[in-house]
Amino acid sequence: MKMDINAFFRQATIRICSTLDIQTAMERSFQFIKDFLPVNRMSLDLLDPDRNVLHMVASVPSMKAFGQIIALPEEGRDDRAFHWASNEKIRIDNLTDPEPSTLRLLKRLGLSSQVSLIFMRLEIEGNRIGQLVLAANGVDRFTEEHARLLQLLNEPFAIAMSNALKHQEVLKLQDMLADDNRYLQRQLQEISGAEIIGADFGLKSIMDMVRQVAPIDSPVLLLGETGVGKEVLANAIHQLSQRREGPMITVNCGAIPDTLLDSELFGHEKGAFTGAVSQKRGRFERAHTGTIFLDEIGELPLQAQVRLLRVLQNREIERVGGTQAIPVDIRIISATHKNLEEMITGGQFREDLWFRLNVFPIMIPPLRQRKEDIPALVHHFIERKAREIKIKERPRLVPGVIDRLIAYNWPGNIRELENMVERALIQHRGGDLLIDSPSPSSRTPGSPAESTSNAGPMWSLDEVTGDHIQKALKLAKGKINGPAGAAELLKIHPNTLRKKMDRLAIAYGKKR
Repeated sequence: MKMDINAFFRQATIRICSTLDIQTAMERSFQFIKDFLPVNRMSLDLLDPDRNVLHMVASVPSMKAFGQIIALPEEGRDDRAFHWASNEKIRIDNLTDPEPSTLRLLKRLGLSSQVSLIFMRLEIEGNRIGQLVLAANGVDRFTEEHARLLQLLNEPFAIAMSNALKHQEVLKLQDMLADDNRYLQRQLQEISGAEIIGADFGLKSIMDMVRQVAPIDSPVLLLGETGVGKEVLANAIHQLSQRREGPMITVNCGAIPDTLLDSELFGHEKGAFTGAVSQKRGRFERAHTGTIFLDEIGELPLQAQVRLLRVLQNREIERVGGTQAIPVDIRIISATHKNLEEMITGGQFREDLWFRLNVFPIMIPPLRQRKEDIPALVHHFIERKAREIKIKERPRLVPGVIDRLIAYNWPGNIRELENMVERALIQHRGGDLLIDSPSPSSRTPGSPAESTSNAGPMWSLDEVTGDHIQKALKLAKGKINGPAGAAELLKIHPNTLRKKMDRLAIAYGKKR
């Protein structure tokens, strides 16, 4: 009885493309194809010639996991690489006298020592995406007629494999997003109001204010030195508010170039400027129904301050290049280490914007004014940083370290303490943990000479160097490169300065 080619193609294609589950599709098509071709095993593969491994996308009998990786024997490696790189559509081959390693692989795949093979190249729009391999026990089991029959199914198998790879990529991205979400939720829980270190001691009055303002939507202005934990408190306000289920969007106003600021904050329409190839939502739109945290609000240029004032007044934004007003339901929290009232006097900050932002100011005390929190902070950072750098057993502190830390003035506040703990853990080589803290209680930023006198303990060279770098950074307003940058002031190459800062755990750039 003569085979109906059209019926064969139709029935096989239905089975191949019937589901996004490529393993199920392979099993269905295998049950159909085995009535027309002698086949004991069928698989969709990706060969990596450089690593000499096979990525088995799907197989019958099943190899269980998607993307099963099989290390291939060294013998025949060059031949496999040659055929994989060639443009041959279909190839028939035989294995008759395999080496022991190949024999072990055949046994693992459920095949005998003599095997007939047929390889079919799969491609989409000229790009190779893999191969279909059929195997049958015995030699010379496949004929040219079998090859022509299988070639009819090239496109359905190529489409199925392409869809399977894309589907798995989507599933992988979903898993990554779910994992990121779980991580962010854990992070947010760690910085919620109940978890803030010092909430019952040095920050008790601050946390009382946070709990007062969190349930309402009034703007909050967080004030305090760099490194006191303004972002942590901003997150706490969000988590304690009615908007906790909405997004929390953070904007570092000093880290965005002036030319990109409007686009980043308010978004842009397609074609609004060169390079605007598509529409983009800004940070305010993304914060809809949630909270936007404007860190370093004092760095905003005056033009952006005008647009921010309009958002606060009208609760709507307009994308760059757009004409339509877009309503936004947001709560604004801002923060700065600068004196905004002095900036208003100097014409650097709009007074009307300050009135809008300064509804509920919270002044966060520096660490030197709440030293009772230092022991809890040290143990918190040891626990967290040890987990991050995968130290299994938490080390005990060398006796007297806490007293030494309490005696220090902490110009870098909590961030300086965190960096100091992390550096100590990285350098830790067993035994009790020594945090190499600056000892002199009399130390103030920029005055190392006093502490190196005979009246007090000696500073280490790293302490003196770090203090000098901090002073240069302050004079250079955080800038490292270029004229009047810290590197120029210190008369060293910028890369040399960065290396020293990395070693001494001094933040710079966006980290700063």
